[in-house]
Amino acid sequence: MELLPVLAGEVTGDPERAARTLGEFTAGQLRRLCGVVGLGEDDARTYADVLTEFLGAQSGRRLDLPPSGRTSLSDDHTPVEYSLAFRPDGPPELRVLLEPGGGTGTLEENGRAGLAAVRAMSRRWGFATACLDKLEEILLPPDPHGPLALWCALELRPGGVPRVKVYLNPAARGASRAAVTVREALDRIGHHRAFEGLPPGDGYPFLALDLGDWELPRVKVYVRHPDLSAAAAGELSRMPDGPSAAALREFAAAAAGTGSADTALSGLPVLSCQAFTETEADRPSGFTLHVPVRDYVRHDGEALDRAVALLGRYGMDPAPLLRALPSLTGRRPQDGVGLIAYLALAHQRGLPPRLTVYLSAEAYRVRPPTG
Repeated sequence: MELLPVLAGEVTGDPERAARTLGEFTAGQLRRLCGVVGLGEDDARTYADVLTEFLGAQSGRRLDLPPSGRTSLSDDHTPVEYSLAFRPDGPPELRVLLEPGGGTGTLEENGRAGLAAVRAMSRRWGFATACLDKLEEILLPPDPHGPLALWCALELRPGGVPRVKVYLNPAARGASRAAVTVREALDRIGHHRAFEGLPPGDGYPFLALDLGDWELPRVKVYVRHPDLSAAAAGELSRMPDGPSAAALREFAAAAAGTGSADTALSGLPVLSCQAFTETEADRPSGFTLHVPVRDYVRHDGEALDRAVALLGRYGMDPAPLLRALPSLTGRRPQDGVGLIAYLALAHQRGLPPRLTVYLSAEAYRVRPPTG
């Protein structure tokens, strides 16, 4: 689908104060989002500086130029995505996902840039990278395949020190070897029985690791499920005492806007994510269902309505989401599609369900509405 160009001044509604570079644009968005979730000005400045630093040279690239690379992190190749993780007992958590390499070089060069960025973060914030080091050979090989090498997510907390996650590509040695690579990766970090706890699907888009200050660090395996129905989505969790099939079915149907639980979702595929914490476990301690809502709506107004309805259903306050959208863009939700990219329902043992809304930066382009 053809994308419409965006002028950075449209975000603030004031062309005279328009951001000039990708770093200025995304740092401004991030500072405003920090205000939405209640992070103070010092934290907002710190995290905006971290974002521009780890975007590297692309941070200074002018926005009136096309993207410097074709990252698969977003539809318009902005190497940044935001998310708000809602919970019933407090404000949402703000996360920012970035590709340090940004798609500016070869996939191997992007992987090296991402790895260097994570190791710089580990020195700054004092966390170990032992699990990542064990996987470098197989998930960041020479001459890698696939749409990405390494993405990094920062969960932003008061105090200016984020929690860090890395996302790696199980198809780095070829899509036909992805299952073997996932099994080997899990073995290398001690999760010898985890592979048996994964549902069937059509490929493994990501393997993610929690690094640093996590109470229970997770390894997460994502599975792709094309042409899935809401009814079939209800059967994807392998988490003991996890979400019921009915709850997952209802979430998938509501997020995708399907009138029947048996209707196949033929757009972008649904993703499941099984999260493992105990190395000896053969079943996950967490499960998330990701629905790419942007492919199942005519425009972002519909996506927003679905997100607000789901937040209300789970006892979560939608007000931060309603404030977040104007902090990212000055356009009306009805004038494009993709600002709200995914809706996800997450369960983790011992915690209430969380609903995460993934938000696009739209630094370069807006997908026009489909109707």
